[in-house]
Amino acid sequence: MRRTIYLILAVIGFIVPYYFFISFLVTNGLSIQLFFKQLFGTPVSTFFAADLLLASVVFMMYSGREASRYSMKHTWISTVALFTVGLSCALPLFLYLREPYLNAHR
Repeated sequence: MRRTIYLILAVIGFIVPYYFFISFLVTNGLSIQLFFKQLFGTPVSTFFAADLLLASVVFMMYSGREASRYSMKHTWISTVALFTVGLSCALPLFLYLREPYLNAHR
């Protein structure tokens, strides 16, 4: 049951960020300069960007340790999701991948 919830959250974590990213692309095209200008354009957006970047670093450290602890395979998928989608997809995807290993160790 919990594994299914993680998978649903990973799918939602894929769809929601890409909805906004695609909206940006439709409106502005692939303007990297404008993307970063808007991302760090206000103190509030900088706050959220910095928070997300730091949380992503913590996630990478945590997921690496957990993957090593349980000898998990295929955790590279969550790392790819982190860099191509974001933490909202990568974290629940990692938890989805980890769940069978937790059950095996109980």
